[in-house]
Amino acid sequence: MLRLVKDEGSLELEDLEDMDQQDVHPEAERQSSAAEEPDGAVDDAAVEDSEGATATELPPVSLPLLEALLLSTHHPLTAGRLAELMDLPSTKPVRSAIKDLNQQYEAGSRSFRVEQVAGGYQILTLPEFGESLKKLHQKEADAKLTKAALETLAIVAYKQPILRADVEAIRGCACGETIRSLMEKHLVKIAGRAEEPGRPILYGTTKRFLELFGLNSLRDLPQPENFAPPKSIT
Repeated sequence: MLRLVKDEGSLELEDLEDMDQQDVHPEAERQSSAAEEPDGAVDDAAVEDSEGATATELPPVSLPLLEALLLSTHHPLTAGRLAELMDLPSTKPVRSAIKDLNQQYEAGSRSFRVEQVAGGYQILTLPEFGESLKKLHQKEADAKLTKAALETLAIVAYKQPILRADVEAIRGCACGETIRSLMEKHLVKIAGRAEEPGRPILYGTTKRFLELFGLNSLRDLPQPENFAPPKSIT
């Protein structure tokens, strides 16, 4: 190895080379990095990593099982209840699976869909088959609700919470027996008491009412112009 010898100490040639490399290295490294990596390359990679980290796959859902659960009940099932029955960690896979079912039904021109009713999900026939089904169930419907009952129920549905006296004022006749009949059919319930002398009873519709008429909430009632929808009663 070559050496440069001086009177006071000695420096190796390798030491001089190291010093030169130390002086040049920072700038050279910056230039090399700039040449090798185009602008935005690091940012794009970071974004890709971030997207990959946040992307999650939904757990698999058995569509036949979901369909069986919806077909086997006469009442709407909430997304939470369906997730519980299928041992799923959340309701998101349930909602996605319901969309898949409806796409299959539509592709196969089926006469029904999974609809949201009274806060839950239920398989219902399409509206275009309503007239034919109405003929099938006409006698049963007539036996359940008379014209007086339908009128009273409509008033309660649109005006709730409402006093019996107000219902009678609108109909022009006594409605006590009709309201009692609607309560026995679980279509009308006591919704509280009015803040006035005697604390008279207020009436409102039930969840069964929403199910029977295929409504998800009271806001889905047919609304005439300039009419405020009724308040939701829990």
